Order: sequence, then structure tokens, then C-alpha cells
Amino acid sequence: MMVEKHPPQPPATPIPEAAETLLALMHAQGEAARLREREYLFSTLLASVNAVLWAFDWQLQQMIYVSPAYERIFGRSAGLLLADYNEWRNSIYPDDLDYAERSLAEVLERGSIEDREYRIIRADGQIRWVSDKCFISQQQTPGERVVVVGITEDITEKKQLEAELQRLATTDVLTQSSNRRHFFECAHREFEQARLHGTPMSFLLLDIDDFKQINDTYGHQEGDNVLQHIAEAGKTTFRRGDLFGRIGGEEFAAVFPGCGLEMAQQIAERLQREIQRLGFNRDGHQFGVTVSQGLTTLAENDEALDNLYARADAAMYQAKRQGKNQIIIG
Repeated sequence: MMVEKHPPQPPATPIPEAAETLLALMHAQGEAARLREREYLFSTLLASVNAVLWAFDWQLQQMIYVSPAYERIFGRSAGLLLADYNEWRNSIYPDDLDYAERSLAEVLERGSIEDREYRIIRADGQIRWVSDKCFISQQQTPGERVVVVGITEDITEKKQLEAELQRLATTDVLTQSSNRRHFFECAHREFEQARLHGTPMSFLLLDIDDFKQINDTYGHQEGDNVLQHIAEAGKTTFRRGDLFGRIGGEEFAAVFPGCGLEMAQQIAERLQREIQRLGFNRDGHQFGVTVSQGLTTLAENDEALDNLYARADAAMYQAKRQGKNQIIIG
């Protein structure tokens, strides 16, 4: 059997040291280029995210990283924040500062806080709402520095929408006073508080006299105008903290927390005068309006708000029967 013989291979020519250095340099340049590309992509991503990414050294009480969105959302210099943590404290709405600091400290015990919401003041004076989520590693070894990382988003538009939905759910659209459901929810709470603490509380019902005649004579649009002016008179007459709402077609109600009968009667009389001064003009025809009011105050044997409502309602209809445009105590 014949064995094919291969000619011996010449020994490999060693790569010159200069060539090896060049290849290593080209490889390093390629790695550096790829690293720069990754850094560019990461920086572009951070710049496009509409949220602030941050890292905070708890022991040093120093912000050690903040993403570009900080300057856009907070309207403040990131450099100043990195140099002085008080920049963050100074940006928080004063009423929310204690909560913001306490809730941040809770992350040390819980490991994460995902429901922080507070207000900030931008450098231009705008007040904005932010939502803050922050985390730390649960596997901290003794002596290892604690770094809190977080993400902060601007939720101002969300808060404004929530406030508008709340307003629509609780407000009478025509008069911009409380609607019936919201008024009685608040009135029940005030009743329970008054009973619990033994404080006075008064309840008022008022009904526009001859309102159907106004609608029939001048039209429903003018009737709506009358309702709006009655509501406005109530808002300007009542005290801060009093409840006021439209609970029926031409019927309004008010609750006066901490107010005994004598003071409540003074408020009702002031409202009566304000309404009597109102004047309306429809196609050259001038007219005024009056209201009948029923007023009562909390008694020791009142077990529910319904007791006050019933007495005020009976007093109001007594005012109607006795000639209208008056206040009857029930």
C-alpha cells in the first residue's frame, strides 16, 4: 500500500511585533467605537425618556446621578443638584416636604417605595405634581454604601384630569355649587362630627318663590339665570367651611358647622337681603325674586341628619303658606 507523502510545511513566519501592536490597536479602536456607540444610544435613550432617573448616596446625603430630564421637568440645574442635595429639598412644595422626606426614608426599611406623589416648584414658579418610585438593593453587606435609585415622572396633567373628574362628579353643572349627592355626603359627615364632639350645627333649606311662574313668563333660560344668581348669592354670603348645594330644581340647602341657631339666623337673614337686592331684566321686563327659608339646629335627640332635614323642610313650607319671602325656625 502506497502512502502519499506531503511535502513538509515551511515554518510559520512570526508576526512582527509592530504588526501585533497595530492589530491590537485596531481591535481596541473597534471596541472603543462600539463602546461609544453604546454610550451614544444610552444617552439618546435617557434624553428621550420623559422621566428623571436618579441615584442617591444615603450615607453622604448626596445625589450622585441625575438624568437629563431633571432640567426639563424641574426647570433647575442638574449640576447644582449634584453639588448640593438641598437643591432637591428647595424644589419641593413646602406643605409636601415633610412627607417627601419621611417617605424617602421608608425605603431603607421596605426596600422600595412605589406610591410617592408630591408637588414641586419649578425655578420659574410653576407648581407641578410628580410621582416618585425608589428602590435599594435588599442584599446590602455590612459597610457597603446604601444607594437609593429612583424614577420621577411629571403627573400634573393626570392630577388635573382627576380634579376635573372629581369636580364634575360633585358639582351641579348649572350653578357650580355642590350637587345633591355630594352635599348630603358632606352634610352627613358634619352631622357625625357634631354629634361626636358635642358642637353645634345648623341646617337650612331654601326654595325660590314662584319659580314656575318665572319659567313660564320669561323662559327656562332666564330661569337658569335666576338659579345661577341665587347660587352666587349663597357663595358670597356663607362662611368658609359652610356647605352649600343645589338639591332640587329650585331648592338649595346649607349646613353651618359649629354654628348655633342665633348665628345661623343672622346668616340666613343676610342671604335673604342679598337675594331681595337681585334684579333681572328680560326683554325690557324687570323683575325680582324672593325665597322661603326653613332653618333648624342640631338637638340632643337628633339621631340622624334626616331629623334636621325634616324640620327644616316643614319650616320652609310653613314660610310658603304664611306668605313666602321669609325665614321660619323649625
